[in-house]
This record gives sequence, structure tokens and C-alpha cells, in this order.
Amino acid sequence: MQNPFTLNFGKVPTQYIDRRILIDEIVEELQAEMIQNQCFMLSGTRGSGKTVTMTSIEKRMDTEDWIIIRLNPTRDMIGSLVSKLYDSKQYMTKFIDANVNLSKFGIGVQLSSKSPVADIESALEIILREIRKRGKRLLVTIDEVSNNQYMREFASCLQMMIREDLPIFLLMAGLYENVRELKDDKVLTFLYRAPHYDMEPLNRTQIAERYIKTLNITQEKAYEMAAMTKGYPFAYQAIGKYVWEEKNHEMTKEVLLDVDMALSHYIYEKIWKELSPKDRWYMSLIVTKDSITTEELLALSGEKKNEFSQYRARLRDKGLIDVSTYGVIRYTLPRFDVFVKERETE
Repeated sequence: MQNPFTLNFGKVPTQYIDRRILIDEIVEELQAEMIQNQCFMLSGTRGSGKTVTMTSIEKRMDTEDWIIIRLNPTRDMIGSLVSKLYDSKQYMTKFIDANVNLSKFGIGVQLSSKSPVADIESALEIILREIRKRGKRLLVTIDEVSNNQYMREFASCLQMMIREDLPIFLLMAGLYENVRELKDDKVLTFLYRAPHYDMEPLNRTQIAERYIKTLNITQEKAYEMAAMTKGYPFAYQAIGKYVWEEKNHEMTKEVLLDVDMALSHYIYEKIWKELSPKDRWYMSLIVTKDSITTEELLALSGEKKNEFSQYRARLRDKGLIDVSTYGVIRYTLPRFDVFVKERETE
């Protein structure tokens, strides 16, 4: 049999544990007759399942009543949206060719009877009014969002379209700190009212049950493996993949080494490079224990509480530490302690 676990990003694996409650909640809001929210945000660390969750929602919404468009946040998103709408459905192409002269933007046919539309936002509004007239809705999805010029322009345009009661909906996903920065932008305060979902750890019991069923291992081994994942989706896939490839489906030293290498190569190296030297130093102290009190950390570091607070907030916002228990700090990523200790010896 083909290995049911995969390390490919964005592709829904065979052994995928979906976030059913979260997905159902967003889908129900999108499908509701009385619209309450038109913008939804997913945030999490790398490998936490943001893209796969977004893909699952897209598949659920892929019906005749919806047009689904994916946008690249590093390009002019308003122009890209209009262009993709032109190519999305036959009736949209016919409508634009017959009614909207988009020759200025290199879209559609040249209409001698109509003056070219001068503003791309005006063109989008005309198209959205046609979508509403036909009883359809538009879902725009954006992965890896960040607070750049294209994103700010698109979000501002979206806000105006929503005020006009046009049927456009936005689902975007990004790293914790990028989503937070976008929400904190003074021009985009409406995003604060949008539902925001953090990619919480997967249920360890579900993980263990999948391991038992897929790998045909004992409950004890499955729960040990599930605990090792810390509920982190990428670790669930990596451990499953390499245990599957081991002839006896055992968690051997070689398998563990492969898991550590995958975590390091695909996820942790990128995270580590994005941290400041002081961030890294604090993380090297935090990972010395499964959980450490703030008092213990300050004693180890020799720093004052007010000096540490900004780094505590930064590491929390990156999803690297859990500070939900007052006065206690826990690192969130599986075997991140092993990775950090290896960095220290280099």
C-alpha cells in the first residue's frame, strides 16, 4: 500500500484529521441566508494545518451557488480578482464581454460601443452586482497573508464592497504575527470584528486512534506517539510517515532521527531564522524543561520581568510558547527542545 501520510504542504493527506467544528462553523456562516460575517481569518505556526483547513472549506463550498477564487497576496489582488472572475464561469465571461470594457486592464474583448472602465474597483463592483443579481456568492481565499500594500488595498476595497451589501466573502490564512499585524493596521480596523480562528493542537486521542487503525500498533504505542506530536499536524504526519516505512512499524532511533530531520528541514529552520538573537536565547532557556515558571526563567536569565515581557509577547505571538497558565511557560512545538540544543552545539 502507498504510505497514507505525507509531508506535502497544502495537499489534503489520506490520513487527515480535520478540524470539523471549525470548518462547520465557517461553512454555516458562509451559507446562512442572513449574513453576519463576510471575512474570516485562520492563523497558526507553519505546519499547523492552515492551508489544509482552507482547502477543506473551499471543497465544501464548491457548489453552483458559489464562485471560489484564490488570490496571491504578493500581486495586485484587485486586478487579479477581476481577471480570474472573467475566466471563472461562462456566464461571467459573457456578461463582462457584453457589458464591461476592461481593455485598459488587458481583460476581455474590445468594446467599441462602451468606454473603457477607468477604475478596477468600479469594474469589480459592476461584476459583483451581476453576481448578486444571479443569486450567487463569491468566496475569495488568500493564503500566507501579510501586511503589505496589495493586502491593504484589497482589504480596503473589500470593506467598501461589504458596505454596499455585495456578495463577496473573504477567507484568509497566515502566520500568527502576520495576521496580528494586519489586524493592528489603523486603516483596517474592521478586521477586528472578523471571526479569527487559531489553529489549536489536534486532539491526541484522535491521533492515537488513527495510528492504531492505520499502523496496526498497540494502544500504548499509539498514545506514546500521539503525545510526542503535541497535537501538531505536521508532526502527526511525519511520525506516521516514518513509522509506516519502518518494517515493523516501530518507533526506532532511526525513525526518530528522520522525524527530527523533517521537522528541522521543513519547519524549524525557517522559524529559527526569523527569531532575533535574544528570542533564540530565551527559547534556549525555555526548552530546558517541559514547563518553566517565569520566576525560574528570570533566575536563569538574570533579566528583569519588564525586560522579558516584550520577548514573552513576541514568542507567544509566533505560537512558540503557551502562557495560558499564569506564571508558567511551555514550549508548544514537538521536539523543539532537541532542535534548539542541536543549534547550540553548532
